[in-house]
Amino acid sequence: MTGTQPKPGVIPWPPVIYVAAIAISVILGLLYPLPWIGDLLGDLLFAAGWVALLAVAALWFTAIRTMVRARTTLNPNAVPDHLVTTGPFGVTRNPMYLANTLLLIGVAFVTGIVWFLPLAFIAAFATQKVAIEREEKMLAAKFGKRYRDYAKMVRRWI
Repeated sequence: MTGTQPKPGVIPWPPVIYVAAIAISVILGLLYPLPWIGDLLGDLLFAAGWVALLAVAALWFTAIRTMVRARTTLNPNAVPDHLVTTGPFGVTRNPMYLANTLLLIGVAFVTGIVWFLPLAFIAAFATQKVAIEREEKMLAAKFGKRYRDYAKMVRRWI
């Protein structure tokens, strides 16, 4: 990559953002618990939470497997060797970040800690701003038209 192209960052922001969101959610849940609609929809939300957590596991597993098979990096700060467009990447350009967001939503539904819900969306927004937009610039610079065509066909999130 030349000096004019975007460079990878130093800090792996996505895991840092989501771990911080989890920690903040737990702390706020302990210090300032919010009311939960569990009495009304408790069993349904609990089941939906477990479905979300199973989706998280499936997304992580298939995304990692697809990236390993494509022989590209798993490091969110590294420049990828190959453009991966198959598997879960054929449905969303960011299956691992989507899985991280679903993790927080699933945990909210299973535990009833409401703070996980707003923090899931804040974490997703922060990840988009500090990681995804930079990654997209790197991919466009490295893969050109091939990446731009892929980005037109596959949504960023879902």
